[in-house]
Amino acid sequence: MDKFGKSQPITRVEDQRFLTGFGKYIDDIAPADALHAFVFRSPIAHGVITNLDVSDARESEGVAAVITAADLIAAGISMDLEGTVVKNRDGSDGAKPPRPLLATDRVRHVGEPVAMIIADTMQQARDAAELIEFDYDELPVQLALAQGDTDIHAEAPGNLAFDWEMGDAEKTQSEFDKAAHVVKLEVGDNRVIVNSIEPRGCYAEFDGERLHVAINAQGVWAHWNRLSQMLNMPKDNIRVTNPDTGGGFGMKAMAYPEAYVLAHAAMTLGRPVRWMSDRTEAMLTDNAGRDLVSWAEFAFDANHRIQAYRVHTDCNMGAYNSQFAQPIQTQLFSRVLMGTYDVQATYLSVKGYYTNTTQVDAYRGAGRPEAIYVLERLMDRAARELGVDLWELHHKNFIPVEKFPYKTTTGETYDVGDFSRVLNHAETACDRAGFGARKSASEANGKLRGQGLCFYIESILGDPSESTRVEFNDDGTVCIFVGTQSNGQGHETVYAKFLSDQTGIPLEKIIVVQGDSDLIKQGGGTGGSRSVTVQNNATLATVDKMIESFTLYLADKMGVAAEDISFDDETFRAAGSNLTPTFLEAAEMAREDGRDELLIQEARATLEARSFPNGAHVAEVEIDPETGKTMVDHYVVVDDFGNLINPLLAEGQVHGGVAQGLGQALCEHVVYDEDGQLLTATFMDYAMPRAVDMPFVKFETEPVPSTANIMGMKGCGEAGTVGAMAAVANAVQDALWDRGVTQADMPFTPHRVWQMLNDAPKAAE
Repeated sequence: MDKFGKSQPITRVEDQRFLTGFGKYIDDIAPADALHAFVFRSPIAHGVITNLDVSDARESEGVAAVITAADLIAAGISMDLEGTVVKNRDGSDGAKPPRPLLATDRVRHVGEPVAMIIADTMQQARDAAELIEFDYDELPVQLALAQGDTDIHAEAPGNLAFDWEMGDAEKTQSEFDKAAHVVKLEVGDNRVIVNSIEPRGCYAEFDGERLHVAINAQGVWAHWNRLSQMLNMPKDNIRVTNPDTGGGFGMKAMAYPEAYVLAHAAMTLGRPVRWMSDRTEAMLTDNAGRDLVSWAEFAFDANHRIQAYRVHTDCNMGAYNSQFAQPIQTQLFSRVLMGTYDVQATYLSVKGYYTNTTQVDAYRGAGRPEAIYVLERLMDRAARELGVDLWELHHKNFIPVEKFPYKTTTGETYDVGDFSRVLNHAETACDRAGFGARKSASEANGKLRGQGLCFYIESILGDPSESTRVEFNDDGTVCIFVGTQSNGQGHETVYAKFLSDQTGIPLEKIIVVQGDSDLIKQGGGTGGSRSVTVQNNATLATVDKMIESFTLYLADKMGVAAEDISFDDETFRAAGSNLTPTFLEAAEMAREDGRDELLIQEARATLEARSFPNGAHVAEVEIDPETGKTMVDHYVVVDDFGNLINPLLAEGQVHGGVAQGLGQALCEHVVYDEDGQLLTATFMDYAMPRAVDMPFVKFETEPVPSTANIMGMKGCGEAGTVGAMAAVANAVQDALWDRGVTQADMPFTPHRVWQMLNDAPKAAE
């Protein structure tokens, strides 16, 4: 294919139905006669269950069933929601304690599911939950990222989930031994709650032979496989669908207990059953994000070139291993460990600890925002301690263009990059030269102003393979079946427009089909910024197959040899023939001739390598020292996303990512008390960023097309978050530095910033 898309910034076609109330979400499509499920959850963070009596609840009005762990075990249902584990530094596996669907002999965090009540109405289910007798002996609560007095799991002595390392410790130490300068920094990365606009939910129905589970997730296939295993049912007897989903951000990609218990309930009762989380329930039970602390250090030579980088991280697993929790802060963190810098001596060690809190897993970026946050905070500190210009320090240490493809110490191969060019673009776009005047203006108004820079790089993750199927329908429309799952990214627009660009089929004739295991037997779902790059790569393969198949068919129709026919992205043409059929016209001919095999075309394709989006985020903050109020009022992003399919949607993804990074930096923060009770369980207590907190985000691109795919694309879904946290944090640090604040950690709430200023040495002078 000569063309890979026209890069038109068209608006999203799906927004019309979303904004006019015609979205089809779980609560919209659950069967009207479905029973309602309510989950009875642990009120304590840690304890041994001494009594669980649900007999009165079962007799309560309207109650169809109350399901406990004992019921699931008696039914032969597998109880363990297994999570991936990593290898310890000694070669053994990380701890793998079972995570039951419903609590068995012990509860390990507030909100852990203990029983599910199924009733005619939600109120009846809630009322019945009040009748459950739940007795326990409380145990000491472990919240610290360190060995505790009481083991949360017998399988994890000292609550150590894993002890992992990567890199050459001896080589790294050697570089530190001869370093001209060593710069160190402790970097905290606060826990956040994802808070998707639509909480988690699902429904299940069973017709006596087949089970249907609908779930608002980030793909159906992982759940399809797991349901088959846990229920001991053939996959062909199970259908999983994924309707419209109101935000996922990694959190909805994982397995949770509710869908599996609900499936059992529907099969047992012979009635459809529905469940939808409320907001506080979501805050108590959804996978949290981040929650780690790192100690990082650079070794510099006399010319301020980085010779070695060393990081140790302690991270919180929560009470259990979630699906990808152990790899997040180890393997995925390491993907971009050294960022964009030319350093070949690195060492990373990570210890994970279980605590009596909600489990932690992927949140927009999944390990890469955490790694870049540590790296770019340390770069900022290094420039301050060395007394050099931060921007020049970046330029001096960037991987030079002539070294690409570049093999990193953690096994990644960056295919292309021109980081100095991107940074130079950012310097102009943010008007760095005018910062001094803006700072003086702020000072004249009694405010502190700081500028923060973050240069990030992303590693696109997930399954590199995907399939695309195109079907021509009797009514003249065309369906494209995809293996990814939109949860707000605009896939319906992107995929339809891309297919239209390649085939000439009008955009309005194309219907994107996703999220149905009956219709799409294999897919990688959405996560790791993989979707558009991987799916459109498969679409290109399918289009090639379509062209080949229809060319052979049309040769006789057009009266020419097949090799003389060409396709120009709109019509088939050949010298000596006056026929110039479009794909839709060719499909109609094939249908009339009974050539139905031509009307369904499918291909699977695999990307040979990952792509590496990168870019510069520049934030400016203004702080009121009297109140600690921090405002981000100047924000510029210059990204290298390679070739863009739809620049407007790419910009929207960046805006959303920046909002989430800015939210964590300024206001979002999970707080537990000493008993493990969540103190930030409502929006009265957990601060989400609001419109007033968001600056105008100026977005520009400096593309260096990827060589890892035919389209030259680089995924962009998580990039905004990867760069935002450090840009804002470094800006706050810059504003506070001259006031004696040398350790500034998120979140920069007014009270916290006020405390930093008043506790600083200069404040006491």
